[in-house]
Amino acid sequence: MGVGFVVGVFGVLILAHAAYSTIQYRSLLKIMQEEFSGPPFHVAIELILGLVLSMWAALTVPGKFHSINPEAEENRIVSLPANQDFMVFNHRGRLFPKEADLKLKH
Repeated sequence: MGVGFVVGVFGVLILAHAAYSTIQYRSLLKIMQEEFSGPPFHVAIELILGLVLSMWAALTVPGKFHSINPEAEENRIVSLPANQDFMVFNHRGRLFPKEADLKLKH
């Protein structure tokens, strides 16, 4: 477990706590018969902190990106399996015109 993973788990826990705090706050407002206008300030700060930590972990945990070689043999469409069970030809694409004139107007 790396540091990024631990930070991501901590960020998700902070987001869960902020959600729980908002639910408690709304139930308290229902008891007091007041309208909900938004979460309290400390819950909003928790949401922002949890979002930042989760986004940082999501960007750092997977690792480095590798470039795609367009000439690689495994990228060719002929390398797809010959199983046609999951190919669907009756879809919404048939509603679009066959030849669309997509010229830009200046």
